[in-house]
Amino acid sequence: MKAAYQLFVWTSLLFITACTQDQPVKESQMALMKTTNPTPLSTKGKKNNNRVEDIKRDVSSLPELYDVAVVKGDKDTLVVYKVKHMHRFKMKTIEKNLNKKLEKEHPKENFTVSSDYKIFLEAVRLNEKMKSGRLSHSKAEKRLEEIVKMTEDMK
Repeated sequence: MKAAYQLFVWTSLLFITACTQDQPVKESQMALMKTTNPTPLSTKGKKNNNRVEDIKRDVSSLPELYDVAVVKGDKDTLVVYKVKHMHRFKMKTIEKNLNKKLEKEHPKENFTVSSDYKIFLEAVRLNEKMKSGRLSHSKAEKRLEEIVKMTEDMK
């Protein structure tokens, strides 16, 4: 009986691993478990990429953060980040300092800043869809506005 059970377990594991080997893993599927470091994007395309990369570089320079996603739209710039585990006690202070830094460095931008994992995941998914070309400018802008609204609803 024990040998039959072990055989069943081994064949089940073998079957599961064989079926999942050829499946590509999307960045968004692993976003909550590891550092994804998504490339910063603008819904307008490559026009504003230098400014967006500067924003990401400024945010990533904070030692308390380990993963940052930046998506720039027509009106809003979404900045989402993950805080290192030992610094999670100072989340409010980190967000306050980050807002001050962004406003000082980029005064003309309208920032929406969040450390929420769900918002981070949505930003990574939007980033993937924009990179793959599955979203037009207007649809990407609309989705970005929905994510920004989500952050406001969570506060």
